[in-house]
Amino acid sequence: MSPTDQQADTQAPAHADAEVPAEHAVPETLALAAEFEAATRDQWRELVAGVLRKTGREELPDPVEEALARTVATGVRVAPLYTAEDAGDLPAVVGVPGLPPFVRGATAAGSIGASGTPAAWDIRQRHAHPDVAVTKEAVAADLENGVTSLWLQLGEGAVPVAALGEVLSDVLLDLAPVGVSGGTAAAEAFLAIVEGRTDLAPGSSLGLDPLGEHAATGRRQDLSGLGDVARRAAAHPGLRTVAVDATVFADAGASAVEELGCSLAAGVGYLRALTDAGLSVDEAFAQLDFRYSATADQFTTIAALRAARRLWDRVGDVSGASPEARAQRQHAVTSSVMTTKRDPWVNMLRTTVACFAAGVGGADVVTVQPFDSALGLPDSFSRRIARNTQNLLVEEGHLARVLDPAGGSWYVESLTDSLARAAWGWFTEIERAGGLVEALDSGLVRDRIAAAWDDRAKRLATRADAITGVSEFPNLTERLPAREPLAWSPPSGGLPRVRAAQEFEELRDRADAVMSSDGGTRPAVYLATIGPVAKHTARASFAGNLFQAGGLATPSGDGVEGLAEAGTTVACICGTDKDYATEAAGLAKELRAAGVTQVWLAGKPELGIDGVDGYVYAGCDALAALRTAHEQLGVQA
Repeated sequence: MSPTDQQADTQAPAHADAEVPAEHAVPETLALAAEFEAATRDQWRELVAGVLRKTGREELPDPVEEALARTVATGVRVAPLYTAEDAGDLPAVVGVPGLPPFVRGATAAGSIGASGTPAAWDIRQRHAHPDVAVTKEAVAADLENGVTSLWLQLGEGAVPVAALGEVLSDVLLDLAPVGVSGGTAAAEAFLAIVEGRTDLAPGSSLGLDPLGEHAATGRRQDLSGLGDVARRAAAHPGLRTVAVDATVFADAGASAVEELGCSLAAGVGYLRALTDAGLSVDEAFAQLDFRYSATADQFTTIAALRAARRLWDRVGDVSGASPEARAQRQHAVTSSVMTTKRDPWVNMLRTTVACFAAGVGGADVVTVQPFDSALGLPDSFSRRIARNTQNLLVEEGHLARVLDPAGGSWYVESLTDSLARAAWGWFTEIERAGGLVEALDSGLVRDRIAAAWDDRAKRLATRADAITGVSEFPNLTERLPAREPLAWSPPSGGLPRVRAAQEFEELRDRADAVMSSDGGTRPAVYLATIGPVAKHTARASFAGNLFQAGGLATPSGDGVEGLAEAGTTVACICGTDKDYATEAAGLAKELRAAGVTQVWLAGKPELGIDGVDGYVYAGCDALAALRTAHEQLGVQA
C-alpha cells in the first residue's frame, strides 16, 4: 500500500461502507478535463516551436524540446516537459522507504533522531574556531536553540585537538551526536573521551577519510589501521569510523555524476580495507557514512541523494551485505562552490533552497553553512540564521512529515535514474583503472572533474548559470560584513577548490583596488544611449548590469553628452536595432573623436556596425568582455 493509499484508509469515516444514494454517486469516468480533448506531445511541440520562432530562432532542433533542454551534470540533461511516456523505461520498482533499493528513504519512519525514535533530520552545525571559550559558547547556543548534533573541525587553526574534552564537557553525548574531522589525531581524541561509554547518541562519527585526504593533498594515505579503529568504534553503538566525504570532489568542480561516482569508489575502497582487516561485510558497511554537497539546484540535489542510496544498495547487493545493512547514511552539507563573498546575504537564499532539497531528498543529517562562510569565521548572527533555516523548514514548513515527497514525479524519477546510470558508469570506469587510489594518482579523476568544471565555467562566463548579486544584479555600493579570518585551511596540493563566483569576484576586487588608489573614483564604462528612455532602457540596463559585474561604474548620457563627466575612455552604445542602423556608426565616430579608445555596442555581432570594437548581448562571454574592458581601462590583476 502506498503512503497515499494508507492515509486515505486511516482517514476514512466510520460510515465509509454505507450505501451511497445513486443520485450522489460519482461516475468512475468523471474527470475535471472530461469535456476537453486530451492534448498530445506533438501539439505541445507545435506551440513551443511557434513561440521560439517569434523570438527570432529560425532553425529549430528535432525534437523541438531540445532547444529548451539543459545540462545539470555530466552526460545528464533535463527536458522542459515530462509525462507518463517518460516513465516507461524507468525501473519498475523503486522500492518503498526503508527497504532496498532505498531510493525512497533509508528508513520506513523517515529520519531517526538522537533518541532512536522517528524525527526530523539531524540538524548539525559545524565549528572550527580556535578559541576554546568562543567555541564552547557557540556550541551551547546552538544546542539550546534547535541544533541536534555537532561537527567539530579539529587541528591547527581550528579547534585544538587537546581541547576537545573541554569543548565537549557540557555536551550530553547520549543526546547529541558528535562528528569530528581532523584525521587520526581527532579520532583518537574522541575515542579517548568516550572510552567505556555505550550510550552514545546514534550518528556520531570519527570522520576518518584517508581517501578524501589523498584526493585533497595528492598524497597516498595509509588505510591499514582502519580495521583496528573500526573495532574500537564498534564498542560504541551508533559510532561510525569513516566519513566518505564526497564534497572534496564537489569542491573541485565535480558535477553530481562525478561526486556520486567518486563516493562509490571511495566507499568500495574502504569496504575492501575493512574486510581485509577481518570485519564482516555487514560490519564494514556499518562503519561508513557519506557526506554530499547540497546545491541551490534543488531537483538535482534531491535526485542525487536518492540515486546515491540506490547505488550504494547495489554495491551492497553485489558485496553480499544483508539488506538491512545496505541503507546509506547521508550527511548533506550546503555547497561551498555556490557560496559567494560578494552580496553574501544572498547566500541565505541559496542555503535555504539547498537545505530544502537535502530534506526532501532524504538526507539523515544536514549542515547549513553560514552565509558568511566565504568571508571568514561566522559570527553568532550567521550561525543563528544557519540553524534557524533548518528549524523553520522543520517546525514551520513541516517538511519532515512526508516521506520522499518528490517520489513518483516523472521528472524526479527520470532524473534520479539518469544520475544513477551516469554515476555508475563513472564508478565502473574508476574501478577498471584499479580503484580510486590509482585513478587519483593517474590523473583520471582530476581530468574528469576538470572537464566537468570547464563545462560549468562556460555557463558561468556566459551567465547561462547566473549568480545573483555577482554576475547578475551586482551592488557596487555594498559594504561587506567584517569577519575574523579563518585560521584553518583545508588540505591542499591535490584537487583544486573552486567557487562559481570566484572569477567575477576577482574582477570586482581589482576594480575596487583601483577605486581605492584613485581617490574613490571607480573605473567606468560610459553608456551612450540613442533615442528616448523607452527605447534604450532595456539594452542600457542589460549593459549596465554586465559591466557592473566586473566592478565598473556605468554612467550614462544621450550620445556623447555625458562622456566628459564620466571621465572614461571606454563606452557602450545602447539603443534599438532600428536606431543602430541609422545612428550607431556615426555615434561611434563621435565617441572616438571625444577620446574614447574602445567602443562596445549592446546587441548581436550580426549587426556589423562600423567603428564598434565589441558586442555585449545575452549569451555572450561576459568574463571575456569584462577582462577586455579592464585591460583598456588599465585595471591590472
